[in-house]
Amino acid sequence: IDANEGWSAGVYADLAPHLVRLGVSLVEQPLPTGDDDALVGMERPVPVCADESCHDRASLAALKGKYDVVNIKLDKTGGLTEALALRDAAVAQGYEVMVGCMVGSSLAMAPAVLVAQGAKVVDLDGPLLLAEDRDNALTFDAAGVHPPAAKLWG
Repeated sequence: IDANEGWSAGVYADLAPHLVRLGVSLVEQPLPTGDDDALVGMERPVPVCADESCHDRASLAALKGKYDVVNIKLDKTGGLTEALALRDAAVAQGYEVMVGCMVGSSLAMAPAVLVAQGAKVVDLDGPLLLAEDRDNALTFDAAGVHPPAAKLWG
């Protein structure tokens, strides 16, 4: 579930038992960035994922004790090199990894497929939200998103 910074700590605490009962496995960015200190020491029966609070490796220090998972998006990291470095640093610090995206074409998502290797959650559905995608687009099916054909790159 993506709360998009719309909850308070109290709302998360009230909803958590219901989310567990319903089988929810992750809550993405429940609290607004800057208000997430309330997560420190809070029981989190449903893991909490940093999205807007995590941009690059420099963000990790401020996430300690607040989040269980970090959402890596190429748009936030500035590109593939930092995204891969953030993934490795996050894993080394004990975080699980989600790889997400903004709305974009298959060409924009293809590098994120590399970052997503070994991720707990992959949400690279940006091309599915477009009226039209590139030729030789990524393949999506019940198993998820699959690496692109070489023709995608042009």
